[in-house]
Amino acid sequence: MFSAWDITLILIVVLLLFGGKKLPELAKSLGQSLNEFKKGRGEAEKPEEKKAEDEKKPEPPKTA
Repeated sequence: MFSAWDITLILIVVLLLFGGKKLPELAKSLGQSLNEFKKGRGEAEKPEEKKAEDEKKPEPPKTA
């Protein structure tokens, strides 16, 4: 994927573009975005899991 050299180069470019003062704000917003994405993905998967659980449960036999 990426080597250590590639990642270092990307970090240097980001530092030059945004500056040292803005990096903590950028990292914070990135972390919040990732948390929201994970939360949304988890909520989207829940209905599918519930459907799968409902399909797995056999119906009890009907007695007359």
